Amino acid sequence: MIVTGELGPGDKLPKEADLAERLGLSRNSLREAVKALSLIHVLDVRQGDGTYVTTLEPNLLLDALAFMVDFHQDDSVLEFFEVRRILEPAATAMAATAMSDEDIAGLRAVLDELGEDPSVEVLVANDLEFHRRIAAGSGNTVLCSLIEGLSGSTARARIWRGLTQEGAVRRTREQHAAICDAIESRQPDVARAWATVHVAGVEEWLRSALGVPRSSS
Repeated sequence: MIVTGELGPGDKLPKEADLAERLGLSRNSLREAVKALSLIHVLDVRQGDGTYVTTLEPNLLLDALAFMVDFHQDDSVLEFFEVRRILEPAATAMAATAMSDEDIAGLRAVLDELGEDPSVEVLVANDLEFHRRIAAGSGNTVLCSLIEGLSGSTARARIWRGLTQEGAVRRTREQHAAICDAIESRQPDVARAWATVHVAGVEEWLRSALGVPRSSS
């Protein structure tokens, strides 16, 4: 509708129910599309007012376009995920035995900070803090530093997954809760397993998004 000129800069989108029906989408799918277009500054979501087409000026869209091009042309981020998949399960298992009860309560509080429908940006910030606390809870400062150094390099991919993969937000919350439960119950093997599932899930999505097959070796 924007491309054809039916919706121009500054125009307000139709009501969600009407737009979803017209486009043949579920309302959840429409919301995810709006989130994605908001991230790249095509739409402006104004709480309590509605969703509007932005000015679509080139300088407004430039940063987002550079982000998308860079993300899809550079698959080196996969190597960061591969290292995360090695290090984070080990740190999580260590945290299940080393974290104090007070630190575990703090980890649980991080999960509880999320509302019912967090934005992807809020979820990823929460995700970074969750993993930072676990790495610190391993008791190994070198391991903690390595994991924190990897987190920033994978944040963009985690945001993009949250915007484009159906159910990603729900799965992230469920897996975080399972990891926290395993740490709280002092089950290092279970904690390691859930951490592996969690990191590998994002890695596999990214491989699919970039069209990079897993090595047979």
